[in-house]
Amino acid sequence: MKKNIGTADRFVRVMIGVIAIILGLSGILEGNLKWIALGVGAVMIIVASVQFCPFYTLFGINTCKVKAKK
Repeated sequence: MKKNIGTADRFVRVMIGVIAIILGLSGILEGNLKWIALGVGAVMIIVASVQFCPFYTLFGINTCKVKAKK
């Protein structure tokens, strides 16, 4: 897996993931919405930690600034 998530993108994903998990665990959300928030939060944090997004690969997006090899 080639890295395709940059630093700013990782930061945003971690923040969204943490907020989603907090909402899911705090009792603000109930029922299916609670589980969706927990799932989204977990996926966001996992994707940010491995720096690879499969959807970015499908759409040809790359926010990672990688130095080109000479």
